[in-house]
Amino acid sequence: MAKKAAKKDPDQALPADLEQALAELEQLIEHMEQGDISLEESLQCFERGIRLTRHCQEALKAAEQKVKILLERDGETVTETFDAENGG
Repeated sequence: MAKKAAKKDPDQALPADLEQALAELEQLIEHMEQGDISLEESLQCFERGIRLTRHCQEALKAAEQKVKILLERDGETVTETFDAENGG
């Protein structure tokens, strides 16, 4: 009989930082690769993984934009707050 693991709720709040999100994503992948979970649980894990992936991509995009802001200010390094939701 397949070993039952704790189910991940795909709508669970996303981790606050990138490292936590990546760690959770790695755990989901390992869990799914074991192949001993139901189709329903696989779909829940997949959905959660997609949400985590998008969250990580957004965090990386925001970090990249912050770096661009730092590097593209008339040759001087100036720090500005970047609001990812409003594009700057």
